[in-house]
Amino acid sequence: MPQGQIPQIPSKAIFNQLVDDCDALGISQVMASSLDLIFSALSDPTRRQILTLLLEDDMAVTDVAEPFEMSLAAISKHLTVLTNAGLIQQERSGRVKWCKLDPDAMQAAWAWMQGFGQFDALDLDGLEAYIEKTLQDS
Repeated sequence: MPQGQIPQIPSKAIFNQLVDDCDALGISQVMASSLDLIFSALSDPTRRQILTLLLEDDMAVTDVAEPFEMSLAAISKHLTVLTNAGLIQQERSGRVKWCKLDPDAMQAAWAWMQGFGQFDALDLDGLEAYIEKTLQDS
């Protein structure tokens, strides 16, 4: 290979090397733990509704609790799960505890899900056309 030329490495090899390097450093275990917390937090419909509320603006805990038919203690438990997953941040200002969505919170989950992007979305129109053509031919 001529001097100064960079060898071409297939992207799959680079990805596999990156995974191996992360495993050696224990990063994949940390990421897996983070993903577990995020997906566990997102598995509850109340917590997803809370995140939707916080998309609008930062809110006091009492304001977050208002639309739900549950105690403030129950809402606080949901907020704790969201905080532990890193999806929201809570901070006290005087006597009011504020909640705000962490804009970068779902990056790890999004990056993980991008790995499944290699699969094409199902083309339902194409599938329908194929079935119709197959039925007409038979």
